Amino acid sequence: MNMNIYSKIDSLREYAVNLLIELIKRPAVNPSFGGEGEYEKAMFLLREIEQWGFDDIKVVNAPDPRAKGGVRPNILAYIKGSGKEKLWILTHLDVVPPGDLNAWTIAKPFEPVYVNGRVYGRGAEDNGQSMVASLIAAKALLEEGVKPKRTIVLAFVSDEEAGSEYGLGYLVENHRELFSPGDVALVPDAGASDGSFIEVAEKSILWTRLRVKGIQVHASIPHKGLNPHRISAEFILLLDKLIREKYGRIDELFDPPYTTCEPTMARNPSGSPNIIPGEHEVVVDCRVLPGYNLDELLNDVKIVFEQVKNKYVKTVNGVEYPQLTIEVLNRADAAPPTPIDSPIVKTLVKALEELRGLKPKIGGIGGGTVAAFFRRIGIPAAVWSTIDETAHMPNEYSKIDNLIADAKVMAYLMMNTP
Repeated sequence: MNMNIYSKIDSLREYAVNLLIELIKRPAVNPSFGGEGEYEKAMFLLREIEQWGFDDIKVVNAPDPRAKGGVRPNILAYIKGSGKEKLWILTHLDVVPPGDLNAWTIAKPFEPVYVNGRVYGRGAEDNGQSMVASLIAAKALLEEGVKPKRTIVLAFVSDEEAGSEYGLGYLVENHRELFSPGDVALVPDAGASDGSFIEVAEKSILWTRLRVKGIQVHASIPHKGLNPHRISAEFILLLDKLIREKYGRIDELFDPPYTTCEPTMARNPSGSPNIIPGEHEVVVDCRVLPGYNLDELLNDVKIVFEQVKNKYVKTVNGVEYPQLTIEVLNRADAAPPTPIDSPIVKTLVKALEELRGLKPKIGGIGGGTVAAFFRRIGIPAAVWSTIDETAHMPNEYSKIDNLIADAKVMAYLMMNTP
């Protein structure tokens, strides 16, 4: 264990605080949410690291006329290792909007402050903390002249908050030559407050808006209409039964260890308590275990509705009711899980045991991260960091103790990942 590296990281604490503050000062709100994008922040970062001694720095711009400069920048900084296989450490430049400004009571979103060991500001934790941690880990290696086993790629990408079309997704789609089959990746963009959780798998995500069309009528004469509320209620209950029975496999890697399909939003146009509306709309959020086919699930939704329709069917002017319209709001098919015996997971476990005395839990989540892009092209990726989960909240903060501790883990990975 190279103790000089960890001492060097400790000595960079004040620099890390100042760097994080400077990054937050440059708003990088995603254009999908009305912002100017990452250009100013990326250019500041590029100027900052150009003299550090990286073996190569590439800038890959994804065209986007909505963004300042007309591009969404992606910066790749390389430290050549003794082998050609790479360790990617990927963080994102973009941030979400501040939200209610009145709720920011400690700092203004883009006027960060350092108080009681924490830096407050939008993007402090998501993803500034891990970005700066990766930077000072690399800076320590460069200043100490330590050659890593793998070639290190620090990737600072755009558009993570809105789907990565201009970020990692753009790199994978348009610059596949950057990636090699033997590569591994760390995505420090989720985790636990003590750093004890390593994410290696994600469920599929399927959000659907289900519109059930009935026949509007006065509530005092329901027999002359067709109540879409009643039909929707029965439909949702039958769908829940199908999910539990057909998609009921248990996988203890996840918490919860099963597929979930939860109604989250409901709406109808009646506008009055004495009108049975002609339509009922419900949004359902499904988190589906890997191995299940989302197209098959969507088809099963239609089959279940037909069962309900056959019970209530009415024909008016040659048109059969009730009717169902399915709108897919969001779909992300699960990538193959990262094997728990992959080099990135095994080395990360060893780092946490040696540096922190932790025996981490390895598992899956119901949400989605950009690690899926790596996994889909055969690159094992681990998602890990030490965070208090203040992302997207007012008074978002980074705990600097966590930043420094994570930098040491990243340095360990840089020096020891086989």
